[in-house]
Amino acid sequence: MAAATAYSSPIPSFFSSGSFSSSSVFPRCSSSKKHLNHRSSKPPVSLPCIPNSLITPLLSFVSTHTSLPRSSHGHRISLPKTLFSSAIDSLFVLCTSLALSFSLFTADVGPASAFVVTAPRKLQSDELATVRLFQENTPSVVYITNLAVKQDAFTLDVLEVPQGSGSGFIWDKDGHIVTNYHVIRGASDLRVTLADQTTYEAKVVGFDQDKDVAVLNIEVPKDKLRPIPVGVSEDLLVGQKVYAIGNPFGLDHTLTTGVISGLRREISSAATGRPIQGVIQTDAAINPGNSGGPLLDSSGSLIGINTAIYSPSGASTGVGFSIPVDIVSGIVEQLVKFGKVTRPILGIKFAPDQSVEQLGVSGVLVLDAPPDGPAGKAGLQPTKRDAYGRLILGDIIISVNGKKVSNGSDLYRILDNCEVGDKVIVEVLRGDHKEKIPVTLEPRPDES
Repeated sequence: MAAATAYSSPIPSFFSSGSFSSSSVFPRCSSSKKHLNHRSSKPPVSLPCIPNSLITPLLSFVSTHTSLPRSSHGHRISLPKTLFSSAIDSLFVLCTSLALSFSLFTADVGPASAFVVTAPRKLQSDELATVRLFQENTPSVVYITNLAVKQDAFTLDVLEVPQGSGSGFIWDKDGHIVTNYHVIRGASDLRVTLADQTTYEAKVVGFDQDKDVAVLNIEVPKDKLRPIPVGVSEDLLVGQKVYAIGNPFGLDHTLTTGVISGLRREISSAATGRPIQGVIQTDAAINPGNSGGPLLDSSGSLIGINTAIYSPSGASTGVGFSIPVDIVSGIVEQLVKFGKVTRPILGIKFAPDQSVEQLGVSGVLVLDAPPDGPAGKAGLQPTKRDAYGRLILGDIIISVNGKKVSNGSDLYRILDNCEVGDKVIVEVLRGDHKEKIPVTLEPRPDES
């Protein structure tokens, strides 16, 4: 019988003598985790670890069942190549699968984490400038709460109830806070909340109803006060960026951005109806609660006080108005020094513009001129009734110092450029003829 020829079986090289290593087939679990090296920026992926207790029995099983059968003479018996190769491959795959499956179920796996790549946040230069502007100016903006005293209908207890809120800003290191007059109107008590959420009681220093400006004062350490940088408004241009910081709907320190939509607008004071001229129009969102807050330019300087919006619904519709800082500065200076603003008056009450238009004339109809007022002393005639109840129209002012007066706004505009003690020439239409009457302007007697 011919000696059997030794057959070199297709057992993988890592099972051959001298080159077999358990670590080359199965990664052992150890205290230091091994990771695959990736050239990309993705996080390394950990290989599944097989417990050491499984590797020795597995290797013994593979070694026992991968030996070739021998004849009675000790020679290896040659098996069909295809059959033997297929059996060995199947056995190897089966053992490996069982080992991996068992290790996944029994291994101590840490909490799962997604492969999320967190890239550093990159902001554009204009975004960085906006963020810096907000961070630097927020400490100068305050939150104002208006409290009113009300009596409970059932218990008759007197309670302080919040009736409104608004914004303001720190004017100087002496604790002066500037806001709108309509924010504090009717308040029995006022509270000011700073950026660090500390709250202080505020006292009213003074206010100007005609221009809707008020100044408060709080007693607080000076190191907690950061006055807002004051700019100018005379050189503003339509289209330049503006930023509004305030507390809309009670949400503290909210930033809205926009541009200047128009200049030299005119609105009426909510308290007196007197026109406020030179107002800034902006499309930056100004909602209830923004009133009294600052309007800033791109350098972070104050250019106006947010005061009103044009909106049928009461919410921002892209048309907001701010009182220019050039007007505000003069008013605040007077309020801080004297507690009031000295503004000249004629001392008359006049009819609504619509009533005068129905008469077919242009001007301001004098309804009342108290005898102790400037106009009464000068001899202006009020509207009155005769003995039979018939209406006798008073004087109709058609010009002041040669400047035409068509309505009440024109009259206020002229008086805003005058001072207390100035003598003005008032031209009136009395009956069917015109007269010129000199009037000396006086301050409002009840101003405080």
